Amino acid sequence: MNAIIYCRVSTAKEEQETSLERQREELERLAAQYGFHIVKTIMEQASGYEIEREGVLELLDTLKEEKIDAVLIQDETRLGRGNARIALLHCIQKEGARLYTVSHNGEMQLSEADSMVLNILSIVEEYQRKIHNLKIKRGMQKAVERGYRPERNLKNVGEHAGRERLELPVEEIVRLRHNGLTFAEIAATLRGFGYDVSKATVHRRYQEYVRQGE
Repeated sequence: MNAIIYCRVSTAKEEQETSLERQREELERLAAQYGFHIVKTIMEQASGYEIEREGVLELLDTLKEEKIDAVLIQDETRLGRGNARIALLHCIQKEGARLYTVSHNGEMQLSEADSMVLNILSIVEEYQRKIHNLKIKRGMQKAVERGYRPERNLKNVGEHAGRERLELPVEEIVRLRHNGLTFAEIAATLRGFGYDVSKATVHRRYQEYVRQGE
């Protein structure tokens, strides 16, 4: 079970450094209690009402890039306050990680109000994603009707033995990725246009494109 420790104090005053260290020590004990492997410890001095914090951005990046099972905080106010707290709770929940706090001596229990807000956010986000994908599909269909052939954008990379390399509209994959779609969503969109493609293949083609640009 991999975990991230996140510690925060609101100001950069010298006396707050002691509080940061105390948070870290308490969270390390909590991690040991539950047998967590600490992947990263993030400590920062910033307002909880701000969402654009270096430590928070590092936390979210790590959640996306690595398999993290839990985020350890002293209490929910360390994560954030006001709307920033709800937004971060939602982001962590989306990545499949659980929150553990010292104040709960274990997994954090959300209030009924917080649970309701997070459920609403998830529903709204899902419908936004569906609407976004439908708009992309509609746009691609119109382009095809006007004679656009996305498969012609493919540039084969290297020599490939065995099964013939699947032709895919790489530029469309890149554009959809830059629009915030996941590789699974891009694969689903392309399958709607008759491309028999998996999430892994979409990810591989995107990485090939990135490497070509380096």
